[in-house]
Amino acid sequence: MRTVRVSAAVIHDGSLIWAARRARGKAAGQWEFPGGKREEGESGEETVIREIREELDSDISVEKFLFTISCGYPDFFLVMDCFLCRLEGGSLTLKEHDAARWLRPDELDDIDWMPADALAVRRLKETMAWQQE
Repeated sequence: MRTVRVSAAVIHDGSLIWAARRARGKAAGQWEFPGGKREEGESGEETVIREIREELDSDISVEKFLFTISCGYPDFFLVMDCFLCRLEGGSLTLKEHDAARWLRPDELDDIDWMPADALAVRRLKETMAWQQE
């Protein structure tokens, strides 16, 4: 089974976290942290910055690496590096998604997350890593 390495942006604004719903493909209608596949020679941080620029016409800053999630899917094994990010410019324009929401911590379980993202949400809730001190 092939392994796919991706980077995901956990974009926050204080205690709120941004989530986007997939518009197409097998996972249409499920929610995720935006991001995408690493290109050869690219770091995780470079990937997430590039993907957000491509998918959302926005610029982010990477505040820190959060954790890595590993998750098996029917056709591949996903390794997802999650980075805590802040919006620096742009308006999070949906190009690959059909909906988006800013979620409070008590709303994180209200949407249907992709399997790997659901694992990331569980880790986020355990650590509250995105919340400002």
